[in-house]
Amino acid sequence: MSSAGKLPAEVERTLVRKSGAWTNPSYGCPPEKRPILEYIEKGVVNVDKPSGPTSHEVAAWVKAILGVNTAGHAGSLDPKVTGLLPTLLGKATKAVPALRLSGKEYICHLKLHRAMPPKMVRQICEEFTGPIYQMPPIKSAVKRVIRVRTIYYIEVLEIEGTSVLIRVGCEAGTYIRKLCHDIGLALGCGGHMQGLRRTKAGPFTERTLVTLHELKDAYVFWKEEGDESELRRVIRPMESAVSHLPKIILRDSAVDAVCSGASLAVPGITSLDANLTKGELTGLFTLKGELVALAKSEMNTQEILKASAGIAASPIRVLMEAGTYPKGWTKKEESVQL
Repeated sequence: MSSAGKLPAEVERTLVRKSGAWTNPSYGCPPEKRPILEYIEKGVVNVDKPSGPTSHEVAAWVKAILGVNTAGHAGSLDPKVTGLLPTLLGKATKAVPALRLSGKEYICHLKLHRAMPPKMVRQICEEFTGPIYQMPPIKSAVKRVIRVRTIYYIEVLEIEGTSVLIRVGCEAGTYIRKLCHDIGLALGCGGHMQGLRRTKAGPFTERTLVTLHELKDAYVFWKEEGDESELRRVIRPMESAVSHLPKIILRDSAVDAVCSGASLAVPGITSLDANLTKGELTGLFTLKGELVALAKSEMNTQEILKASAGIAASPIRVLMEAGTYPKGWTKKEESVQL
């Protein structure tokens, strides 16, 4: 296991202040206090996928249970694989790419084709940390070309005969079945994946898992009893799905311009991630914690802190509706006057 033993999403982030600001309580609201219908439409369910159905089928069931028009999951799992399948609802599906590309963790049962010395097994597994080359399997949804994927850590949890239980933290798009095959080849005995469960996906862990039965019960309880509490427990605000991204916090006066497609200028920023790099996927948030848009940073943290003007970020996907906050700009002023 690596010294850190963490996925990129687990790295602690801090904000630095650019300038003071206050937020008007008359506009917007904290994500957890949204009216229930809006809360559902801008929510995410950390589904505990059972063995059997495809990821697409599970997402379709979530959509049917909640009566939303769209639902998108954060990375497919094979039908027999269980575990985390974070599923974004309604308007929150615009944030799917940010979650789908985040790191994942799995608990895997590696079956060796003959017993090997435990010390050797641990040594070979350790050698597979870092960048590795993988060719997607024949039955895959992507083009079969060799590609590089990063293994953040491999921890051997237990060895019993030919059965090896490992915990793997890896980059999105890593094929664990192929990893098991390659470890078997490196050991000289052969091996294959016997079982697999996903235990982390970006900022989500098993602590917030929800079964489909729990989701259905919570929805029925709300509909029949009028009690929203259980539904608000099993559904989380969409902001939790992008909590691993670096953040830029906006002034109220800058929010509507970004919602209308304008680039974010430096004067519209009140605080930001302490380690923001140029070209990084970034979340733009209100002072109340609402996700406004996903954006590409055009400056790093130090450049933004020193600048008094200029474009700091360019929106890629806008998730907040224009008009949620009052208009604080005009066409003549454009983005630099936010």
